[in-house]
Amino acid sequence: MKLIVGLGNPGTQYEGTRHNIGFMIVDSFLDELKLGPYKEKFSGLVAQGNFEKERIAVLKPLTYMNESGIAVQKTTDYYKIVPEDMIVVHDDIDLSLGRIRIKFGGGDGGHNGIKSIITELKSNNFGRIRIGIGRERDVTKHVLSNFSKIEKERLSLTIQKSVEAMKSIMVNGYEKTMNTFNRFEN
Repeated sequence: MKLIVGLGNPGTQYEGTRHNIGFMIVDSFLDELKLGPYKEKFSGLVAQGNFEKERIAVLKPLTYMNESGIAVQKTTDYYKIVPEDMIVVHDDIDLSLGRIRIKFGGGDGGHNGIKSIITELKSNNFGRIRIGIGRERDVTKHVLSNFSKIEKERLSLTIQKSVEAMKSIMVNGYEKTMNTFNRFEN
């Protein structure tokens, strides 16, 4: 079984914010593959289904970003999923708006959601799809701000490409997917 985790913050006040791009992408993935519906469990929203004969679970932690690892740990424990079978989709302020970067393993890059997951799993051996949201002087204000109308239009292609990247990772693995999608810049 594979686990796809979209990172974000719960609550309507955060729905359209930059920090919630992970939620937006896994929702789009769920819609495209007609998986679901989400059910509340493991301190998150979980949906299940199949893709390419592989059982998958999709998780949106309902903990705040800094405690995302709690929901991830509960979900991986229940389904007996090893970190290597997990893809985490999250925002990245060090990438320009709309840029996609895929990697496997590594540090937290200063992202508190990734830091929490690494801490709870005691492993950094999982895939990441990093989505550029750009950087501003006031980082906290920036990540919690909404996308402008023009940015939303631009991001629709990024969300679509991110969904394609998730599917590619599961079919083709990381190396081929990185070679294809890490060049994408919207």
